[in-house]
Amino acid sequence: MFRPMGSSRAAEGTFEVNLTEDEWKAKLDPKVFEVLRHEATEAPGSSPLLYEHRAGIFDCAGCELPLFDSKTKYESGTGWPSFYQPLDNAVGEATDTTLGMSRTEVHCRRCGGHLGHVFNDGPQPTGLRYCMNGLALTFTPA
Repeated sequence: MFRPMGSSRAAEGTFEVNLTEDEWKAKLDPKVFEVLRHEATEAPGSSPLLYEHRAGIFDCAGCELPLFDSKTKYESGTGWPSFYQPLDNAVGEATDTTLGMSRTEVHCRRCGGHLGHVFNDGPQPTGLRYCMNGLALTFTPA
């Protein structure tokens, strides 16, 4: 079900929510822990959030920071929940070279949890595709 993407744990840096490895393990479901803290990737098509179409907000599964408005969600056909824009001051980015290529990794700006990657093949108005692991997110209906 999971594909490890790298040996690093979440984004490097100082974050508002800063727990130890053991504290994260105690707080999170094991699958969510692997995605958020060890950059694993869930199987495409496996997230119920892929099919979530109600109005609301997608939050970080690690620290509950609001990340994406459902108004920016779209069907990318990739098998992962996709958005064309995050909320203001919600995500951070880092360069990911774990697969022998350069990609832009997206993480929660508050806890550093790995969310997914952003690509330049999305719809207007931004032209971006924030391809997120559903396990890294929770949904709060409006």
